[in-house]
Amino acid sequence: MEKTYILNKETQKIELHFSKSEYQALSDSEKRELKSTYLFSGKAQAWVSRSTNNHYSALRVAEKLGFTNGGSIGERLSYEEELNRKAEKAENRIERYEQYAENAEQRAEGLQKAFNSHRGDIAFLTQPIYNNAGGRAFKNYKDKIMNRYEKGFEEYRKSEYFKNKAITAGETANMEQLKDKVYLNNRIKECNSAIKKLEESIIRYEDIIYKKQNNIEIKNSFINEKSIEDYQGYLQNTLEKMEYELDKLAFLENKFDEIGGNKYNKENIKTGYLVKIRGTWETVLKANKITVETQPIQENIKMFIMKHPYAEIQDMKIPEGFKENEKKIETIENPYKVNDILIHNAIGSDYVITAYQVLKTTAKGVTLQKIKVEDNKPIRDNFISDKTMQKKIVKSKYSDFIGCYDNGWQLNLYKEA
Repeated sequence: MEKTYILNKETQKIELHFSKSEYQALSDSEKRELKSTYLFSGKAQAWVSRSTNNHYSALRVAEKLGFTNGGSIGERLSYEEELNRKAEKAENRIERYEQYAENAEQRAEGLQKAFNSHRGDIAFLTQPIYNNAGGRAFKNYKDKIMNRYEKGFEEYRKSEYFKNKAITAGETANMEQLKDKVYLNNRIKECNSAIKKLEESIIRYEDIIYKKQNNIEIKNSFINEKSIEDYQGYLQNTLEKMEYELDKLAFLENKFDEIGGNKYNKENIKTGYLVKIRGTWETVLKANKITVETQPIQENIKMFIMKHPYAEIQDMKIPEGFKENEKKIETIENPYKVNDILIHNAIGSDYVITAYQVLKTTAKGVTLQKIKVEDNKPIRDNFISDKTMQKKIVKSKYSDFIGCYDNGWQLNLYKEA
């Protein structure tokens, strides 16, 4: 009888069905490989893949063991159905973890009971150990109690661990993440990214199938090795994934809207406003289409410029005296002239890494050409490259520096001795 592997669409796992005698007939190395990618499920009465998305390793092992593709069974659950199933499983785990925690706490109390009975008995802890039968017996008794006392702490730690697991399971059961705007916003972003990639795959597979059906040359040996049926299978699988992601996106967007959606956006957040993000007030430097660029108001951390999705904004306020239509226009003057030398220094030292000579200036930028550095001094007109580069004059966000940068490094004006 031919051995086949099956994709269970409901669980999104690969299943291998074979008898106990067939398993026992496997070599030790084959058993190790099987167990590395599969777990035996009593419920399914099959070896079920550990993976749920990327089945490359699971399929490789299945094929090595002589299994061939047997198709699929069941129907894929919607995203909401998957969450409900996870919540049901989490609900069952809560009681189990709480019982584990209670059992561990009872074991801890039992292990430390003997030591606790000696609390207040200073002699028990301070009594010297004499090298005689009585002294040795007392030492053994004391060591036994102290060892049990230490093990009791291990059990208390286990109890705390299972209590935390019960709390986590409770959060999953209550679907707490679906009440978090930042979580939902991130999942929606991931979903849109996945859909875009799937769209690209669908177009690629349809193009390959069309070319194969019409005998159009494909200059790719890997693609040519596969049949039309293979790519029709890939296309069908990708279309099913697309259907799932679209369903997931609709569900997440609906949940996001239910808790208020994006209260803030580019239309109601302006440069200069104050926004509260993760409990901290920050100044808006720029409101983009998807993100807002902010700067902390505390002087000692103003250098940390960050971008946040609008979903992270907890509150907003307009500073006193702020005029919405007033825009501060800062004129940046080009500080350089032709033949100036600009250098890239090592951090915290005067060591010159690279040097450039200014060939041309405009109101907004400069044209530079690399020159030789000898004995840590740039040599004017000694060009070591034929290439020139244009750099824009900008003002640093973090300091009063006005000038240009090379690959993110500030170029400083060289002052000749």
